[in-house]
Formats: sequence, structure tokens, C-alpha cells
Amino acid sequence: MAQNCWEFKKCGRQQGGERVADLGLCPASTETKADGFNGGRNGGRICWALTGTLCGGKVQGAFAQKLASCVACDFYQLVRAEQGKEIKSHSALQFQS
Repeated sequence: MAQNCWEFKKCGRQQGGERVADLGLCPASTETKADGFNGGRNGGRICWALTGTLCGGKVQGAFAQKLASCVACDFYQLVRAEQGKEIKSHSALQFQS
């Protein structure tokens, strides 16, 4: 399985992580609708499309509010390079039931 955002960024917000108590559990680590997207576990390889993920040490808002910072993120750039045209993003989550 490909590296997930919490492994790459070392944020500590995954289940059992050292920062869960002060920053909360990250939705990327628990979003089962996104499991397998871009080769990751839960939302770990589509974090930019999820509300409540961490950026710059702060919990971020909705997709539209955080898009610019996510596109510039080193992890997003890595996933984009690895996945190429096959990258799944925000629209892929819209069609999950």
C-alpha cells in the first residue's frame, strides 16, 4: 500500500497517534468511503478532499476553503506525481454511497 498522509506528514492525528488528544482524530484516517483511493488506506491519499485535515499545524475547513493550500502541499504533489492521470480527487467522493 502507498504511503498515507499521516505517515508522510507525521501529524500524529491517526488512530492511536500522539496528537489525537490535542488536535482530534483526523478524518483522513477514518474516512472509509475513500478507502483504496489513490492506493491509500481510508482517506490517507485523498486528504485534500476531506474537511478537518491538518495543514500548517491548524485544522482546515471544507474543500473549497483549503484547495489552494492543498494544491501547494508536498504530499498532494507526491500523490499527483505517483498517480498521474489516474488520481482520484474531490469528485470521486461525491459519487460514493
